[in-house]
Amino acid sequence: MKIAVLGAGSWGTAMALMMARAGHHVTLWAHHPAHISTLEKDRCNTRFLPDHPFPETLSTSHDLEKTVSTHQLIMVAVPSHALRATLEKFKPSLQKDAVVTWITKGFETDTGLLAHEVVRQTLGSTVRMALISGPSFALEVAQGLPTAVIVASPNLETATFVAQTIRTANFLTFPTESIASAEIGGSMKNILAIAAGISDGLGFGSNARAALITLGLKEMVQLGNVYQCSEESFLGLAGVGDLVLTCTDDKSRNRRLGLKLGQGASIDDAKLAIGQEVEGIHAAREVHTICKKWALEMPICTQVYRILYKKLAPEVAVRYLLTIAQR
Repeated sequence: MKIAVLGAGSWGTAMALMMARAGHHVTLWAHHPAHISTLEKDRCNTRFLPDHPFPETLSTSHDLEKTVSTHQLIMVAVPSHALRATLEKFKPSLQKDAVVTWITKGFETDTGLLAHEVVRQTLGSTVRMALISGPSFALEVAQGLPTAVIVASPNLETATFVAQTIRTANFLTFPTESIASAEIGGSMKNILAIAAGISDGLGFGSNARAALITLGLKEMVQLGNVYQCSEESFLGLAGVGDLVLTCTDDKSRNRRLGLKLGQGASIDDAKLAIGQEVEGIHAAREVHTICKKWALEMPICTQVYRILYKKLAPEVAVRYLLTIAQR
């Protein structure tokens, strides 16, 4: 199949590599022509995945309209704040029977919309669409290590089609219709990973981290209630699976941000050291707005928001959380 991956960061590149190795004809698109020129010259993403050369079936492009118009499966791998603009730009070029998928995580900035709501609002209610989410680090996907994800769509037939298309021996895919819970889980886990990282950065230990993960899952379910998601829908790969991975492994940018904050770094210095998009920063603000709108008590998300946007001292926030957990 001809597959276009829009976004040449670590995740977009890893997915492009994985699908090209599986025999698909993949085009990797990036916004900046200079970035594409470098990728083409090096035949490798030297910034994010330097040890993984491009196979012959992987080509590159900076022409968004041409790329979209000539591919059957479109995979969007841009940050959440750029999702709408990217969709709007390629909408006129989209094939009538094309399928739009995304690995973008997080609520849309300012509107608080989930990604599938942005896709439907931008491309129309008839577009075939699916989310890919679950406990997966880009580096391990690029390395070909065993990974399991869900493919969620309001239409199970579309989810199954995408799952079968991108499945490989080491990249397991499970179709589902639970798209809202998968998107909430994929966004919330980034906020909770910042909290876990802060706790570890303060030296509070494994017990405190486990408590934050467990109580964080409860907050995830609580937010899901607003979107009429079942509690059970958060107990799979895109819920508790992604949450545990992101909160416990230092490959997580969100966890690393939290670690640096817990160790005394400023937010600006922590972001600079990581050098990549940290989706949990944006998600914390949007989830805080949703909490206020629906009068939700989600103390972990609230404290992360206060640390990031109100300059609350991390130690004060975490000790507050440990105190109210007893109530």
